[in-house]
Amino acid sequence: MSRSTALLCLALLVRAMPAQAQTEIHRCIGPHGGAVFTDQPCAALQATPVNPSAAPEGDAAPTAPPLVLCAASLDHLRESVVDAFASRDANRLAGLILWNGYARGAAIADIRSLGELMKQPLLDVDIPGEDAEPAAATPGSSDPFVAGPAPSAPPADQLVLHTAGSGNPREIRFGIARQAGCLWLRYRD
Repeated sequence: MSRSTALLCLALLVRAMPAQAQTEIHRCIGPHGGAVFTDQPCAALQATPVNPSAAPEGDAAPTAPPLVLCAASLDHLRESVVDAFASRDANRLAGLILWNGYARGAAIADIRSLGELMKQPLLDVDIPGEDAEPAAATPGSSDPFVAGPAPSAPPADQLVLHTAGSGNPREIRFGIARQAGCLWLRYRD
């Protein structure tokens, strides 16, 4: 082995070692619902720890349930959409959308349209064909966690929002995609 190769391996090994002097970073949800990353305990900032094991022991107050980052069922997907509208949180709704394959400009335009959509009252969230789960990814698709043939029953492949637009009810359709064990929305329009 040449000297330069040995030095390169040593440099990579040193770089891969974690720094011993790093301070623990606490992940919290602040009093207004925003993410907080700090070197102080969450309680010192009147925040809730994201990781329940980070909560101080002996704390008699009930802890918040752990954050769920994606919908595992059609009911959970529907509830997440309703919650996003209830809090008028376009970012929450955008977090339910599978953004793979979007160009930057298209994603920005769609996020802006979500902001406008959130200003309208939500009348109903419908999932036609709800009795069937969304189709599994087909072999060769980009989802490494789901394999096998699509189910024989017609899938629930869309979520339909009914909003009270400016005087007229409006219908917005999203596709439903399954990826990495989660259900995601895709724009249909």
